Amino acid sequence: MLGPIFVREWLTIPRQPRHYLVRSAYLGLVWVLGVTAWQATVGWSHTATLGDTARFGTILFNLFTFWVQLPLLLFFAALSAASTISREKDRRTFVLLLMTDMANYEIVLGKVLGSLLQIVLLLAGMIPILAAILLLGGVSPLQVAQSTLILAATAIGAASLGGLVALWREKTFPALALTVLFLVLYLCLVRALGLLPGVLGLGISGEAVQRWLDPFQALISVLEPPIDTDFAIAPAYGFAATVLLISFLLNAWSILRLRVWNPSGEPVMQREAPSDAEEEEKDRAKAHAAPGALRGVWPNPILWREIRTRAYGRRPFLVKTAYALVIGLICYYALEPLWSSSGRTPYFAARGLVPVGILSLLLVTAQAVTAITSERDSGALDLLLVTDLTPNEFIFGKLWGILYNSKEYLIPPLLLGLVYAYFSLLATPPRAHPELALSRNIESLVCIDIGALVLIAFVAVLGVHVALRTINSQLAVINTLGTVFFLTVGTLICIYLILINGKFESQWFSFVFFLAAGIGGLWWVLSADRPSAALTLASWLCPPAVFYSVTNILIAKPGTEESGDPMMPFLVVTGAFGFAIAAMLIPLLSEFDVALGRTTAGQE
Repeated sequence: MLGPIFVREWLTIPRQPRHYLVRSAYLGLVWVLGVTAWQATVGWSHTATLGDTARFGTILFNLFTFWVQLPLLLFFAALSAASTISREKDRRTFVLLLMTDMANYEIVLGKVLGSLLQIVLLLAGMIPILAAILLLGGVSPLQVAQSTLILAATAIGAASLGGLVALWREKTFPALALTVLFLVLYLCLVRALGLLPGVLGLGISGEAVQRWLDPFQALISVLEPPIDTDFAIAPAYGFAATVLLISFLLNAWSILRLRVWNPSGEPVMQREAPSDAEEEEKDRAKAHAAPGALRGVWPNPILWREIRTRAYGRRPFLVKTAYALVIGLICYYALEPLWSSSGRTPYFAARGLVPVGILSLLLVTAQAVTAITSERDSGALDLLLVTDLTPNEFIFGKLWGILYNSKEYLIPPLLLGLVYAYFSLLATPPRAHPELALSRNIESLVCIDIGALVLIAFVAVLGVHVALRTINSQLAVINTLGTVFFLTVGTLICIYLILINGKFESQWFSFVFFLAAGIGGLWWVLSADRPSAALTLASWLCPPAVFYSVTNILIAKPGTEESGDPMMPFLVVTGAFGFAIAAMLIPLLSEFDVALGRTTAGQE
């Protein structure tokens, strides 16, 4: 009923070795998380009581559903659907699908649901684990069923949004960027409903409506059921029904507009009017002259194309407007402690810097990896085989073009650090040493901004590096964005596990395993096909540097009198990621011909 596209995905996914590797790695990660939670809550020093096992079951269920499954489904379901359709457009094979006798719903639903198969199988593998937690106590079968329903509905809704945006936009980067921005914008707007006392005068609180629209709030209502509700049914069922209705509307709109949006940007060719021999001779003489004003190309044609042409879509202003709106909402919530009467917490600056920084890194990464994958899928990268472009012209032309096109994503984190430094200086007591406070704020600001610039340069080079080494464009996008996602969000989850009971010595084994998993994953992304000593060393340096910096900041308690020196985390981060940048750039420049296929490696 879903058509041949879905059937093809259903038959080919189990044939790929990567399918079994991902499932095995995922279940192994879940097992290690369970061991870590046991060490944090019960430990090995005494026999667990029924109360200990029930408490452990509750924490484990919360960890698996809220902290692991929900972010993964929300993030990767949307990007998987968007990248699957965008890849077809870049390769010019999506037009061939429109020329077949397949119905619109077979194309749209086949692509959207086919991209969900790998993710849904991971969710299906988690269901027996959630059911086994029932044996520990602290969790009811109804909670397991409601959580599974919320997770499945979230995956379908995110994939429907990613498919709609990819069908609407003709380029890969706008599709990926708008998908991420629309997701964040939706969560921000839904979170704002919690501030409303009532909705449309119906006597329904904003929190009740929020549980029907926000997957995180809906899952919290399952983990901690509210005492009083404004609706007769549970929030989990209301959320699932609402999201499935939204998904139905998104997919219906995609089906209706499929052949209106696609194909897009193709000129209409008209038949030439017949002319006599003299007119044909004149036209032939003028054939070499291109119409329109002559545009001068810069000495570096790659940089000229990146900056002076519409290489990433015809409406980049739409992506930047959506980003500005999302950043405005995040900053409004993040800067609220600066003027509220509730006071500031020691880590109030993280409320703004962390989400804005992660969002900027993801967008710059998407810009970098699609700068190469779109060229390869369209066949433009093959033209480099017959040109005399040097490695410096191509690599640095791409990198400077990426930074120029993503400049709107680079400025907000830097400005936000300046805002926090300014308000922190104003909050310094008059009797305190103003010169010392000023120097400390300037030092922290310099460390934050320069560290942010190094991380931005790292993700830009990472996108180019992975895209040139990975032929499969969808795999390159997922690997690159997944690396940034796990280096940021994954680190926060690991830090949360350590802070459950505040005893690191009881969790050192799990902590070492997380570091080893991060090192192995980064090594696989950087140098799995052509390993080198420098890339291996960079894989060993970056994950521990991130963990060290985050834990150092937590111990230092920034914003208080116990605040530590930010210089050491700054030196560790810039040193590790600066070395990783050099380790990626040197092979890109020295093995440029090998990466593009102009020649083969010496050992082949």
